[in-house]
Amino acid sequence: MSARAPRDEIEQLANLRRAPGSKGEAQAAELIAEMLRARGLDASIERERCVAGFWLATGVAAVLGAAAGWVGGRRRAVGAVLGIGAATLMADDVDGGPHLLRRLLPKRNTPNVLAWAGDEHARETIVLVAHHDAANTGLLFHPGLVPLVNRIAPEWYDKQKTSTQTGQLLVLGPSLSALGSALGLRRLRRLGVIWSLGTAGLLADVARSPVVDGANDNLSAVAVLLMLAEQLATSPPEGIRVLLLSNGSEETFMEGMRGFIERHAHELDPEHTRVVAIECVGSPHLILLEGEGMLRMCDYDAALREEIQAAADEAGVGLWRGLRLGAGATDALPAMRRGYPSACLAGCTDLKTPANYHWNTDVVENLSWETIEGARTVLGRLIERSARTAAGRSA
Repeated sequence: MSARAPRDEIEQLANLRRAPGSKGEAQAAELIAEMLRARGLDASIERERCVAGFWLATGVAAVLGAAAGWVGGRRRAVGAVLGIGAATLMADDVDGGPHLLRRLLPKRNTPNVLAWAGDEHARETIVLVAHHDAANTGLLFHPGLVPLVNRIAPEWYDKQKTSTQTGQLLVLGPSLSALGSALGLRRLRRLGVIWSLGTAGLLADVARSPVVDGANDNLSAVAVLLMLAEQLATSPPEGIRVLLLSNGSEETFMEGMRGFIERHAHELDPEHTRVVAIECVGSPHLILLEGEGMLRMCDYDAALREEIQAAADEAGVGLWRGLRLGAGATDALPAMRRGYPSACLAGCTDLKTPANYHWNTDVVENLSWETIEGARTVLGRLIERSARTAAGRSA
C-alpha cells in the first residue's frame, strides 16, 4: 500500500500544467495510475481523442453567427440559413450532441485512467468518475461576477436553484442573427452580430489565458478516488464491480468520458451500470446535484440520487440538495445521454458556485479536506450498500 498522503499526491499533480491533450495531462495520468497501483489496484490507461480547448468549436460557431448577421444585411435567406446552422452547431457542442463540428478540427490524444475493483464477474457495476485535466482561466470565470449579482439582488439570488444556463446565452447570438436576417430586422441582426462577436472574444480570452492548478476542479475528486482505492483494495466488495475512472479532457466538454463510453458501451449494460461523477468536492459544502444542462436541463436518475442520499444519511454526512447545474457540465452528462442512470456528487460555496472555479486561486491550500473526506465517506457507504443489496438478491 502507498505510504504517501493524498494531499502530498494532489500537490504533486497540481504542479503539472494539465491542459486537455497536453504533456502535463499525460504525465498526470501516469502518476495517478502509479498511485492506484501502489494501493493495490490494477490500473490501466486508455487514450481517446480530443480537441484541445472547448473554445475551438464553440468559437467557430460564434464567428459563423456573426458572419450570418453581416451577410443577412445583403442576402436575408443566406444569413438566416447560416445563422440557423451556427446556432445548431453551437447547441450540438454544448449540449452533449454528436459534436459534428469537432469532427473537422485537429485532434490530440487524451488519457483516461481506469482501475477495476470488487467482483469482476458481478452483473452490477458502479462507475465513479473524476477528471485530472485542468482549465484555462479568463474573464469569463472572474470570481467577482456572482458576488456582484448577489449584492445587487440578494433576495432574487437567494431564490435561484439553477445556475445560469450558459449554453442558452451562447446560442443566443447566432439565433438573433438568423431571426434578424429572416425578418429583415436590422437592429436584431446587428445585436446578433455584436452578441456573437462578444462570445468569440470571451472565448479567445480564455484560449490565451493560462491553465490553473485545478486543485478543486478536479484534483479534489482524484483524491476521493485514491482514498476509495485504499478501501476497495483492502476490503473488496462482493457482488458488484466498481470502476474508479479518472478522465482526461473533461474541460473540452467531456471528450475523455465520451471516448470511454464509446469504447466500453458493449460491456456496460445501462440496466446494470450506474455512473456517479465527482466534481469540485474541495469546496466548503458537499452537494448532491439534482440535474444539469447548459442548454436543456436534465435531471439525474431519481433512484440513484435517493440511494446516494440514503448512504449519506447512514454515514451521518449532510448533503445540500435542490441545486441544478446550468453554468457548466460534468462527466455525468454523456452517460445520461447514453441512457446510464447517473448522478453527480459535487461541492459549492455559500453562493452556490464551485470554490475558485477556473481561477488562479484554485490551489491545494484552498481545498476543504473535510468536504473531500465527506465525499469519500458517502461514496464508500454507497458501495457498501450496493454490495448488501447485491447479496440480498443472490440469497
